[in-house]
Amino acid sequence: MPVLIAPTGAHRLCHTDGECATARAARAARTIFTLSTPSTVAVEEVARDAGPWWFQVYVFRDRGATRELVARAVAAGASALVVTVDVPVSGRRERDERNHFALPPGMALVHMPKPSTSVQDTPRGSPLWATVNTIFDPAVSWNDLEWLASLSELPVIPKGILHPDDARRAVDHGARAVIVSNHGGRQLDSAITALDALPDVVEAVTGRAEVLVDGGVRRGTDVLKALALGARAVLIGRPFVWGLAIGGEEGARAVLELLRTELLRDLMLCGLASPAEVSRSLVVPAAASSW
Repeated sequence: MPVLIAPTGAHRLCHTDGECATARAARAARTIFTLSTPSTVAVEEVARDAGPWWFQVYVFRDRGATRELVARAVAAGASALVVTVDVPVSGRRERDERNHFALPPGMALVHMPKPSTSVQDTPRGSPLWATVNTIFDPAVSWNDLEWLASLSELPVIPKGILHPDDARRAVDHGARAVIVSNHGGRQLDSAITALDALPDVVEAVTGRAEVLVDGGVRRGTDVLKALALGARAVLIGRPFVWGLAIGGEEGARAVLELLRTELLRDLMLCGLASPAEVSRSLVVPAAASSW
């Protein structure tokens, strides 16, 4: 099942069972769930419901809090650390600013340290993102990738890579895989799409690290294209969140099973028996086609 669950925050905004429901859906689909740092359920509780799972890390200004969170994830059974590298500060979330977006009463991002200054009375913008900007470290560097790799034996996978030079540098600093991503288009507007960036990243690290990709996956054919361009697997965010909002665990699982069914059909229509047989020959550039 080359469709993994991408790290997304605050699942209890969609369903009362929150991240536990998503973890159970991923386990039932026999795929990997990535628990996000801005989760609304504690890592230890989610781990009890999960199959294979990874933990997504942001680097806080408070490195001690970051170290403690990694230790909790390791103790709970995470099998990799996904380090999001494209949020030194939050992007301009204009809708959130207009809505003054904040978590509802009684809900919290349980892994986030308390900000050093109060932002709850922010007169404009989103109190949530104002808080994020006081907690995340805008000075995060490649040295932090090495530091995170030194905290445990778990593979470290940076997420948010779009340039082949960054992919090479990530591997040089200890990454075991990279996730090509533009954060769902929610960070830097007009950034290159992940699918367009994918081939050059794959070429840059072939033989040294595996490459995954997220962003824009809605159909089995989207998965097939990503595999053809060299990705080992894709990650999905919005689709399973929509399923979670509609039907909780069953809704999220239905999205995963729909993608599985579509991918199997698409493979058969291409004359292939498994994802392992997918090659770049499936992708025919228009200029090279004589059809």
